[in-house]
Amino acid sequence: MTEMTHAAVCKGVKVPPSPFLTETRIKRMEEARYEGEEIAGALAVVRAGDRVLEMGAGLGVVGAVTALNAKPDAVLSFEANPSLLPHIEKLYALNGLEDRIEVRNQLVIAAPDRPESMTFHVRSSFLGSSLIDREGRQTRPVEVATVAFDKIREEFRPSVLIMDIEGGELDFLNHANLDGIRAVVIEFHPGLYGTKGTKECKDALRAAGFAKVEEKSTRFVWTCIRKVRLSPPKPNEGWSRETVTLERPVVVPPATRSHVQETGVLTREGLPVQHAGLWRGQRLLTVPPAMPDAEIERLPGKWLWGGVLWRYFPHFITESVTRLWALEGMDQSDFDGILFVPKNPGNDDPAPGFHRAFFDLMGTSLAIREARSPARPDELVVPGQGFGLGEISKGTPEFRAAMAARFASDVKPEGPEKLYISRSRLGPQRGALLGETALETLLEAEGYTIFHPQEHSLEVQIAHYRAARQVIAAEGSSLHLYAFAGRADAQVAMILRRKSKATQHISTHIEGFTGVKPLWIERLRRTWARADTPRKRLHIGEPDFAAIQKDLVTGGFIGTGSAWAQPPEDELQALLGPDYQLANEALQIAG
Repeated sequence: MTEMTHAAVCKGVKVPPSPFLTETRIKRMEEARYEGEEIAGALAVVRAGDRVLEMGAGLGVVGAVTALNAKPDAVLSFEANPSLLPHIEKLYALNGLEDRIEVRNQLVIAAPDRPESMTFHVRSSFLGSSLIDREGRQTRPVEVATVAFDKIREEFRPSVLIMDIEGGELDFLNHANLDGIRAVVIEFHPGLYGTKGTKECKDALRAAGFAKVEEKSTRFVWTCIRKVRLSPPKPNEGWSRETVTLERPVVVPPATRSHVQETGVLTREGLPVQHAGLWRGQRLLTVPPAMPDAEIERLPGKWLWGGVLWRYFPHFITESVTRLWALEGMDQSDFDGILFVPKNPGNDDPAPGFHRAFFDLMGTSLAIREARSPARPDELVVPGQGFGLGEISKGTPEFRAAMAARFASDVKPEGPEKLYISRSRLGPQRGALLGETALETLLEAEGYTIFHPQEHSLEVQIAHYRAARQVIAAEGSSLHLYAFAGRADAQVAMILRRKSKATQHISTHIEGFTGVKPLWIERLRRTWARADTPRKRLHIGEPDFAAIQKDLVTGGFIGTGSAWAQPPEDELQALLGPDYQLANEALQIAG
């Protein structure tokens, strides 16, 4: 007579005969109702690449169904009842799962006062066996060895936790550090600790950042995923000042160019890495991506995370250099390069020269690499966003210290003491001050040298900024480079050309890095907008020359002298051309 190899099939898993199988259990397995809520939850959250920790394996069905169907990298199961171990192992072997699932006869304990062993109360039916010995239940006590959850978490690195431990979950959740866990499937047992204990379990999960998946959760079984709490970088505290080191993370580039993109760094378990995000003000520009389905290319070596790599200088200097504070104090010989994701994945032209020039000025010759497809570096060091646009424009202490110690350390001051930083040769497509060349003529008469930064190397720009004691500038991105190089004893005035949050970012940057609070000269008679686009960065401001002169005299930038005349209206209109109209018809000419 042929020996029966299996008594039931549950979700493709063959369950071998055992003394613990009853006709009712076999029927429920065949109908996928045996531990059906736990199985449904596990299959909803476990994915390829996960490492699943199962506490309370029972007959081994839940873990085996998960291993077979969800295809995680590994499942590590724990079962306290020693009588079940031979049957669980037989089930794994029957289904060819020994290469991805293992069971151990131990109790996983999170409490710090863990004993070497604990008494486990085994019931004859195996269901309801527990650390808690309930009155009126016939049980057999057995001593079971314990293992620290922190040890398992460190060695196995689970990303998903499946837990059915007959009441032990309350004590476990009260002590467990669930860092690295992305999802939890848990059965509650209010019959052992009451509704108060159930509430404690749920509160502990919520406090750890987990939220239940409504469609996969019931009163007694919750399927939860961790909601990562992402927050903007702050200059004086938090993740902006921290560095995390990750083994085999996944770097996911954006699929398309857009203002907000799905891109960033995931742990190998698939959790978003907050330290890798890019914020502008209160807005996260890099939304955490999903784990890629396609094969992920290995990137050998140790890399420094650089963030999003812009090819447009104004954003490069404010949003692509924000992690370089980590260069200070690190041994660069240990690293293979700096790893970025592209802002525009469709642009594969050679990198602009200012990329390499800036990194050289930061004292690093590390290779610059863009991940244009998902990559898994062997090791990635991820510094927080220590600088950027918003409150963080002030820079963290670590970022400011690194810039002071490293940036252009060999460039000496060279240039005039009075400097006007101009935008007049950038063209109207970059935004402008109307009649700026007339303003330049007036400032030259006051002893100012007119400087067009885009026509000079970064070294020449820095040398001029370090030499200048009085700086007047048409508000714009060149002042971000000035902020990294300006003197602490200089005077700085910004002539505003628009209404924009960018003005505050620039001002905060200059004050944060030089200690000098710029004088804002907000003297626009009118603002002109392109007729074919609403983009405010293309607005042209018409300055009030007499009002600007008065502010500069009051601020000590120029002496008193002949009144500055407004350029004639026809000259200004000729400069504007036919493509502009008043940005606000209600705005009246000043004075």
